[in-house]
Formats: sequence, C-alpha cells, structure tokens
Amino acid sequence: MVHTPSKSLTLQAFLKLPETKPASEFINGEIIQKPMPRGRHSRLQGKLCATINQSAEESKIAYTFSELRCSFGGRSIVPDVAIFQWNRIPFTASGEVPDHFDLAPDWTIEIFSPDQRPNKVLGHILHCLEYGSHLGWFIDPDDLSILFCQPQQQPILCQNDHVLPTFPDLGLSLTANQVFDWLKMG
Repeated sequence: MVHTPSKSLTLQAFLKLPETKPASEFINGEIIQKPMPRGRHSRLQGKLCATINQSAEESKIAYTFSELRCSFGGRSIVPDVAIFQWNRIPFTASGEVPDHFDLAPDWTIEIFSPDQRPNKVLGHILHCLEYGSHLGWFIDPDDLSILFCQPQQQPILCQNDHVLPTFPDLGLSLTANQVFDWLKMG
C-alpha cells in the first residue's frame, strides 16, 4: 500500500482527482493506493462476483460489483467485492447503473493479499458495518479461512465445510472449502 500524505484534503477534493491504477482510497484524510491484485486474489474475486450474480441478478435480489468505489462516512474506499441489494442500487432516472455510489454496500468482501496490513483491510469491513452494511467477509487465502462479520456481533471464523452466511433470500450455499477450491485450476 502506498500512502500519500495530504494537506487537509477533503473527501470532495479527493473525488475530483484522477483515478489511479490500482485504485487509491481516501481514509482518515490520507490517500492510500491499494496493492495490485495477484493471481489468487483475482481468481477469488472473479469467481465470487460470478457465483453471487448467478444467484442474485436474474431475480433482482442483489448485484455484485468488483472494485467499485463507495464513498460514505468521510471515506472513499474500493472494496474487492461490493454487493448491493437490488432495491438499494441508486439507478439513474433511465434505469442505468450510476457511476457514483455514495453509500455503503450491503455486503462487503475483502480478499487479503500478502502486501497488505490485516487491520487496515479489516478496518474497511468495520467502517462498512458502521455505516449500514449487513455482512462482511475477510478472506485469507494463506490460511484458508474466511472471517464473517455482522454489525454488533462477534465475528465468526469459517473454515473447511463451514457454510458461509449470505443474504437470506439469495439461495446460495457456499462453504469455505468450496471458495478455496476455486484456486485449484490445474
């Protein structure tokens, strides 16, 4: 993660800056560039988006966005995966997906990369939960675990055949093993 000190930069001023690759986030007055995703991260992110959307999009339950900028609560973050319940997606007047999301996702997923600091990544999930998210997953491919978080509740560490909590009407049943089996492609 690259930290760029800012001289009393506001969220509004940050949002006017050009986008960077990989994305930069605005947290507590600092600009922090996310690390470039690596193979395992990219594979899990893609499979999660496809799997959740397969269960949720057609029935208009929810939609999963990869690397979507979400600005709320004085921060602008880019969760690895942001899931919004269909009725909370701020569609434009013509029914299109907007470019700007000024609200917390209903469910946020962060995939830990070796060059990240775990508490910074968990801080994203906690910030989302504080501002309205219902679910948070912290996926650690190194120890094959997924930390499941909900507002005002003790986190649950999910491993092996532990079924991962999702939205109730999603009809999606995934275990930690199933998620990490996606890494085996050869």
